[in-house]
Amino acid sequence: MTSFPLWAWFAFSGFIVAMLLLDLFVLHRGAKEISFREAALLSAFWVTLGLGFGVFVWLWAGPETGGEYFAGYVIEKALSVDNVFVFALIFTYFAVPPCYQYRVLLWGVVGALVLRGVFILLGAGLLERYEWMAFVFGAFLVYTGIRMARRSDEETDPESNPLLRILRRVFPVTDGYRGQSFFVRENGVLMATPLFAVLVAIESTDLVFALDSIPAIFAITREPFVVYTSNAFAILGLRALYFMLADLVKRFVYLKVGLSLILVFVGVKFALQEIVGHLPVWVSLAFISVVVTASIAASLYKTRGRDGETG
Repeated sequence: MTSFPLWAWFAFSGFIVAMLLLDLFVLHRGAKEISFREAALLSAFWVTLGLGFGVFVWLWAGPETGGEYFAGYVIEKALSVDNVFVFALIFTYFAVPPCYQYRVLLWGVVGALVLRGVFILLGAGLLERYEWMAFVFGAFLVYTGIRMARRSDEETDPESNPLLRILRRVFPVTDGYRGQSFFVRENGVLMATPLFAVLVAIESTDLVFALDSIPAIFAITREPFVVYTSNAFAILGLRALYFMLADLVKRFVYLKVGLSLILVFVGVKFALQEIVGHLPVWVSLAFISVVVTASIAASLYKTRGRDGETG
């Protein structure tokens, strides 16, 4: 396994911070609704950047590590499509104006990057110290895959989120949005706005998704740098992906089946590699790519003639 130097971590982290600051203070300073064209261009930019970084990893660390990066990136990107549906449900439930959605997702990405970093460090530490954790992670992924296949979209209810209940006990919440502000002071009282409640719902949802995606990528590689960078590039493109697919995501009727198969596959691989050895990364990458492509293609064929369906 390739060990990446500390300076690579600092260089990558600096790049991520610079890109987020550019987005926050230059590209999207005010409230702005993102058009499909702009979202498509942003998505193409992030995909190109993510794939280009994979080529860099390939050239630096070799084909095996490069293949691990690409497999991790594809897994996280595929799981991101499932995130899009939940985000759309949350925005609809809270009636978030389109011009405020990008800001919420931007800060959601910041929180997701921090949470993923913590999870990756914890996961890497556990796997290095306790070999039997591979069986625990593998079993968890198999369980998650089966649960995902059986879960209906209607089970997602933002109002049942326990963090939202805690928020309402800690802070009074204004009766309406106050522009893009998360907090305001009214009559001398610090109050949260509904936009902050939406951010809490988004962050807590990503926390649940991270519990699936991080073990899934650890099933492909034990190198924390590869796990984090593949996650980060997929997450950075999540905002653009949302604005591209929010109106189309219900057409992906077979995506959950495909994601379930992938999670079960990597879960079994995770557990068995301690017994029968490491499965070549190209086998994993091929399986993941074929399942994702087939599930999306089958979904689009099944729902042909229903473009733009949101109901």
